[in-house]
Amino acid sequence: MKKLLTLCIIHQHPKVLLGMKKRGFGAGRWNGFGGKVEKSETIEEAVARELKEEAGLEAVEITKKGVVDFEFENDPKILEVHIFHVAKFKGSPKETEEMRPKWFHVNEIPFEQMWSDDVHWMPLLLSGKKFRGRFLFDKPSNAEYSSKILDKDLFEVEEI
Repeated sequence: MKKLLTLCIIHQHPKVLLGMKKRGFGAGRWNGFGGKVEKSETIEEAVARELKEEAGLEAVEITKKGVVDFEFENDPKILEVHIFHVAKFKGSPKETEEMRPKWFHVNEIPFEQMWSDDVHWMPLLLSGKKFRGRFLFDKPSNAEYSSKILDKDLFEVEEI
């Protein structure tokens, strides 16, 4: 069974906007902005809605850069995450109930406080490349535990 999710990375070189997840899945970790796709919306509508809800921003220039499947050992559910790059937006980042946004220089991205897969695909996204992948984890990350990657497959593609 697949669950459709979105994730967007705000990138205005040399800065990247990430959010500290304050609650729920992945709490205590820096991440991009995103979440589940509702039945009544497209993937693109979902990523725009999540960005507005989590950071108070309206995407102006948004491009899909990747699709990655995430799996957890002993869990049949597959999380199919559509990953977007946002270069232009309207508004100023604001803290919400779910996320606390913060700008990072691209050379100071806090990968040690993020999901362990991010260090593998984020450099591709930041360099403008498109990609597909699959990561198998032992269990979900939280503030105290960083997921271990048991298996991965990540490759550049021409089209998403």
